[in-house]
Amino acid sequence: MSSVSGAITAGGTTPGILARDRIIAGPNFNRWLVPPAALAIHLCIGMAYGFSVFWLPMTKQLASVDAAACANLGFMAALTTTTCNWDVPQVTHVFETFIAMLGISAAIWGAWLEHAGPRKAGFIAALCWGGGLILGGFGVMAHQLWLVYLGCGVLGGIGQGLGYITPVSTLIKWFPDRRGMATGFAIMGYGGGAMIGAPLAVALMKQFTPGGTLGVAQTLIAMGAIYFFVMSAGAFGFRVAPFGWKPMGWNAPADSAKTAMITRRHVHLNRASKTPQFWLIWAVLCLNVTAGIAVISMASPMFQDIFGAKLLGSAGGGTLTPEQKAMIVAAAAGLVGLISLFNSLGRIFWASLSDKLGRRNTYFAFFILGIALYCTLPTLGHLGLAALFVVAVCVILTMYGGGFATVPAYLADIFGTQMVGAIHGRLLTAWSVAGIVGPLLIAAVREAQLKAGIAQNLVYDRTLYLMAGLLLVGLICNALVRPVKESDYMSDEQLAHERALQREDRVGGSAEGVARGRFGIVGVLAWCGVGAPFLIGLYIAVQKASALF
Repeated sequence: MSSVSGAITAGGTTPGILARDRIIAGPNFNRWLVPPAALAIHLCIGMAYGFSVFWLPMTKQLASVDAAACANLGFMAALTTTTCNWDVPQVTHVFETFIAMLGISAAIWGAWLEHAGPRKAGFIAALCWGGGLILGGFGVMAHQLWLVYLGCGVLGGIGQGLGYITPVSTLIKWFPDRRGMATGFAIMGYGGGAMIGAPLAVALMKQFTPGGTLGVAQTLIAMGAIYFFVMSAGAFGFRVAPFGWKPMGWNAPADSAKTAMITRRHVHLNRASKTPQFWLIWAVLCLNVTAGIAVISMASPMFQDIFGAKLLGSAGGGTLTPEQKAMIVAAAAGLVGLISLFNSLGRIFWASLSDKLGRRNTYFAFFILGIALYCTLPTLGHLGLAALFVVAVCVILTMYGGGFATVPAYLADIFGTQMVGAIHGRLLTAWSVAGIVGPLLIAAVREAQLKAGIAQNLVYDRTLYLMAGLLLVGLICNALVRPVKESDYMSDEQLAHERALQREDRVGGSAEGVARGRFGIVGVLAWCGVGAPFLIGLYIAVQKASALF
């Protein structure tokens, strides 16, 4: 990865175009140009949440299939078959693969990213995510499932991990006065990526439809190319703040009860992951994500099973017409649209609010409010209060997204800002665990209750109470978080060495005099570039949600 960072010239070694040395901000830079660069990357990799639009079309790629011969096709045989269609469970493992790879790659390359800088890391993320989708498209075209896993799952997952953590450290250092809001902007993009990507994928599949078979392969290739160019533009838009930079007129708040959980010192990555604070916050994120995934994975079937004919004003008991069934499915799809919307908006809302409440108090709000809502959902279902049920689900999803957006600032408060991107990368293994274990746990509980003869509209009750129990454990973990011990901080010599590795000592002029430029036309164009597609996706999500009403 480092081979592209430098070029040899006649005068000696000079930093290459991707090197961190080349992107230390100059006097005319404005810090508000960094969030749209981060959004450009996160809006692309956020398509991970919209991949479900591909599952059914991917199972219908072969027109003439011997159903009897393919009836008992095992997973290993499905990886290389060219004569049998894949089934939905076989293709959905792609999602689990790139979520697992997201956490693994973020943990492995987080420290490298801190030294390499956001431009190089963002560009490599673009190569991996965009190239992974293109390779996956060729896998669909050749009907080789193993190639789809390798492209979309493994290579794409590496792009996911690098792209996800690329902006974190940079944004936190540019916005010491608004850490939560800054990271909330970027991570909001991950939540909103599906609002843009899923409709785009559906439109492209229709456009590329050859002979009645949806054009999944062509769509993956086209979207891979689009995402590569958009993410590359974001990567080249990054600038890093020189050491000592701070907003004009801002000073770190004086020590008080409110700032007791915010350190002004720094913990090294290797030391941070050995502290109890790291593992407590790891558990906090993992449990919050597991509970949120419960709602995401169950939302549509849960809504249909619990309310069914009640959505049409009927008490139930009669046979529904195909038109009525279609209306119920449309209403459930509207709920899924709302989930995407509130998942995204909750990220910027809660992360910004955490700048006022404090990160620990914000997680207390997540857990206490979450426990109350999860325990209330079964009752709302039994009473047939669909509108209140939808409101509760939407609030839960804001906290699911808010947990992701608030945790980078939480880590910066506890461990300092010097290596927060790398520490965040290791913490994301909590997401990988929750993304795999959570759905398996939820499905197992539901299946056990169905086998026990519990009515279909009641099988979700115990699962929801279980999620409330997990949040209670998370509440306890959050309460146990304290500032790290004095011995955990880096010494002055260690800190100087780390800053030298990050090239923070190479600043042309005083840090006080740089990055004071005007927003200007470049800023307007940058924000329009990411804002316009986000607003279009927002409009589509609201339009789908209107089916609920």
